[in-house]
Amino acid sequence: MATVRKLIVEVVEARNLLPKDGHGTSSPYIIFDFYGQRKKTRTVIRDLNPVWNETLEFNVGKPSDVFGDVLEMEMYHDRKVGPTTRNNFLGRMRLCSRQFVKKGEEALIYYPLEKKHLFSWIQGEIGLKIYFVDEVVPPPAPPAPPTPTPEEAKPEEQAPLPPAEASPEAAAPASDSPPPPPPETTEPAAEKSDAPPEPNPEPPKDPPPDGEKPNEEQPPEPPAEAAPPPENNEKQEVKADLPAQEGRDPVEPNLQQPVQLDHALDHMMAAVASGSVPEVKINNINGPQPISRVSSVSSFLSDASDRTTIERSSFDLVEKMHYLFVRVVKARSLPTMGRPVAKIVVSGCHIVSKPARKTNLFEWDQTFAFSRDAPDSSSILEISVWDPLHGTSGSGPAADVAGHNFLGGICFDVSEIPLRDPPDSPLAPQWYRLEGGGAHKGNLMLATWVGTQADESFPEAWKTDTAGNPNSKSKVYNSPKLWYLRSTVIEAQDIFPLTSSKESSFQVKVQLGFQVQKTKSTVTSNGSPSWNEDLLFVAAEPFTEHPLMFFLIENRQPKEQVMLGVASMPLTSIERRVDDRNVVSRWFTFEDPNEVKRVYKGRVHLKLCFDGGYHVMDESAHVCSDYRPTARQLWKPPVGTIELGIIGCKNLLPMKTIKGKGSTDAYAVAKYGSKWVRTRTISDSLDPKWNEQYTWRVYDPSTVLTIGVFDSCEVFESDGSKESVRPDFRIGKVRVRISTLATGKVYRNTFPLFLLSSSGLKKMGEMKMAVRFARATPTLDLLHVYSQPLLPMMHHTKPLGMLQQEVLRTTAVKIVAAHLSRAEPPLRREAVTYMLDADSHAFSMRKVRANWFRIINVIAGVIDMIKWLDDTRSWKNPTATILVHALLVMLVWFPDLIVPTFAFYVFVVGAWNYRFRSRDSLPHFEPKISLAETIDRDEIDEEFDVMPCTRSNEVVRARYDKLRMLGARVQTVLGDFATQGERLQALVTWRDPRATGIFVGLCFVVSFILCLVPSKMIAMAFGFYYLRHPIFRDRMPSPALNFFRRLPSLSDRML
Repeated sequence: MATVRKLIVEVVEARNLLPKDGHGTSSPYIIFDFYGQRKKTRTVIRDLNPVWNETLEFNVGKPSDVFGDVLEMEMYHDRKVGPTTRNNFLGRMRLCSRQFVKKGEEALIYYPLEKKHLFSWIQGEIGLKIYFVDEVVPPPAPPAPPTPTPEEAKPEEQAPLPPAEASPEAAAPASDSPPPPPPETTEPAAEKSDAPPEPNPEPPKDPPPDGEKPNEEQPPEPPAEAAPPPENNEKQEVKADLPAQEGRDPVEPNLQQPVQLDHALDHMMAAVASGSVPEVKINNINGPQPISRVSSVSSFLSDASDRTTIERSSFDLVEKMHYLFVRVVKARSLPTMGRPVAKIVVSGCHIVSKPARKTNLFEWDQTFAFSRDAPDSSSILEISVWDPLHGTSGSGPAADVAGHNFLGGICFDVSEIPLRDPPDSPLAPQWYRLEGGGAHKGNLMLATWVGTQADESFPEAWKTDTAGNPNSKSKVYNSPKLWYLRSTVIEAQDIFPLTSSKESSFQVKVQLGFQVQKTKSTVTSNGSPSWNEDLLFVAAEPFTEHPLMFFLIENRQPKEQVMLGVASMPLTSIERRVDDRNVVSRWFTFEDPNEVKRVYKGRVHLKLCFDGGYHVMDESAHVCSDYRPTARQLWKPPVGTIELGIIGCKNLLPMKTIKGKGSTDAYAVAKYGSKWVRTRTISDSLDPKWNEQYTWRVYDPSTVLTIGVFDSCEVFESDGSKESVRPDFRIGKVRVRISTLATGKVYRNTFPLFLLSSSGLKKMGEMKMAVRFARATPTLDLLHVYSQPLLPMMHHTKPLGMLQQEVLRTTAVKIVAAHLSRAEPPLRREAVTYMLDADSHAFSMRKVRANWFRIINVIAGVIDMIKWLDDTRSWKNPTATILVHALLVMLVWFPDLIVPTFAFYVFVVGAWNYRFRSRDSLPHFEPKISLAETIDRDEIDEEFDVMPCTRSNEVVRARYDKLRMLGARVQTVLGDFATQGERLQALVTWRDPRATGIFVGLCFVVSFILCLVPSKMIAMAFGFYYLRHPIFRDRMPSPALNFFRRLPSLSDRML
């Protein structure tokens, strides 16, 4: 049945409002506006913390240029209560529909009230629950009685169109999303039909009440134009149309359209539904602008909220690749009872289709794409139909037609085949008479054209560069939605051990899938152990795969554990929260795990909730591609889009040997946020060309886009070889930080692909790609993002430990890898772990040295500054020293210039370095920084050794001795730092009475002198003394340094 989407707003309460009635209080009410629908709450009398608990419903309309998909809220003080003469403004708020969720995922969120203008005085927050709900539209009412009411008589005045008179223009409004305003529903039908017009065509000013006119709701539009969020719309489109087809409902003449439409008509309807009525011609002339390529790999977006009416990418970042498309649809009047196959021959390529599906006709409906960029492209296209003999049949495009009976064929001149490039409409297939063979009256329906990779038929077509492998198609994947599940085990009651003892030790083991955690053991003698421990798990939607299990365990000696009871909790019944508010605790019953019947074994007190305010990390923090929290309600609007054009690779190394020949079947994977993309696999090519383009929404510019290249092992799986379990080999990886990209600029670069393995560093080839960042918000809003925290608020209000977060990240990587490996075609586990850097935190002596040199490089500027100052005070450059004296005098007598001078100096340094910035190329992996070019073989073997170590005892002993030597150096450095700190403490702790007496007495004298002598003179005297000429200096250490070195430390007390 058809459904209507509604937006439900539960107005709960507000807190800490400003008093606006002149008596220290306010009487607030709220006005909500959504798609032009305005609704108002009741007024709460004299309350700064009002509670409403009201529910408001809004109809979700189609995208409109007049009404945006924004929920606006304004709060006022009611002037009818109190001495005020106007409705004083208390605050407002604007929420985008991307922040709304489906029913069941809602949570109470407190939004801060915003100002109307700069000088508004606003405070407080409002608590709302906002979610979408799909209501089923009741079936059409029976015919109206002889004396209808005026409301029922008005729709009946529209006479329905007969089926024969239905036109695409009249059926076009049926593809709009529900519920459109009344003028858009009735006017197109009146213009395109022969029914008499209504006596009063003026539309009503107010929207109809809920449920008053259910039959005037139109079915949902196609997915490309669906209003967000469209999670459930796609499955309901056909169901919404069928009742109107069969029942001939007289109230809805717009729904009388055929169930199956031509592909070109679908595109035309999509264009009409978007608000424009273009000139539509089928063959290569004009098409709708913009065309919506739903099946195109470039127009697939990561989440449902990203589906908008904006025109998708036009493959402008990549090179055009021309293909000859042949679509074999069906055949008729063939003299055979078998399942014939179609053979296509062009440019020396012989392709056999799958066997036909026998219905009233012989159907294939298969599309083939032959590359036109090859130098040996032929000018003749041959298509023939063959009938299998002796029970043989074609087994796919790679099969031959040996043993088949020739039924007829067609030849085409390739130079006469029309050229089609989107947004041209799809070419209509035509019937052709088969010539030769036994099919004297046979006909074959096909279409052939020359197009590019932007063609909507390209993703699902058989391609010559992929060798027809069904798993080599371009695909888009989405990571599962991950949540942190917090389980707080408080206490248990009525717990008794199996054996009599005065004191027993108990603990609770909690399991979610493969994740197992335990509380600490608690000793109790009264059967009521207490823990009060928080256990965190990672859960993925949908929450129907694994329940949350609790096991009560009794610990016995020696190291014996006995399970006393089991409790199970379905994840779907656990509360969700988006902040750190308290969750209501509940009691759960333990049952005997060994009994068939339910036997009471005690109960446990728990707090369970899904924490949606965290971002579940599945990447390293320094190369993360998304920092948004799990709860959609907390998402900020996107600041732009990132477009990636994966052009190809060149000079790849052979990754495997097939029939004595080196070969590489390369494909690329790109990951940003929750969206993964995989290019098609180019078979047996060391210079693969993909030329595919993808788009992501950017919510934070300080994120990283990752692109990896892999060698596919699918050739072994297709051959049925024993090597089908071979993993996909890594070829290399490229990272692009979004914040390093200029707005609107296209970066086309060739990146080297480096691979660090146990055999050392190797250059695997080069990758060419193009990337562009497009800003979607004002410049000030984009710059404002830099002042916001990277991680959501929950990471700061209730932070997670570093070790705990790393364990949760490892768990999240396993869940994401398992989810993507179940897709078809699968995104293999080894590819996912490599893209997520799951193995990048192992110990490496190379990384230790590299990080040390990074620290030295950072402090090199400070070291250079100290060296320059030492050269200045040594009078190596007298002119510079004299200028420093003048600067010292100016800063001492005018101390207000110190901060401005320093800021101006930093500005000069930044402006000077602007000349040397990188203009064209993007940063990439540098082996020199990583110290990967001169790495020792033993160190690289240690870096790639697994845990626990699998090397021989001699190797492990040598590594341990080397680590001890390094540890001794670190120990010495740490001891020196501790010594200097203890000497500072000894200045006033009287460990050395004489030294402390000297220091304290000197401090008294200095304080007395500073009270009498101006500080400017003291500072100038100290500066001139420090910069004195070397002939006035002593080569021995200064008395102050000698005094400090004589102070005692605690190093002499260590054993």
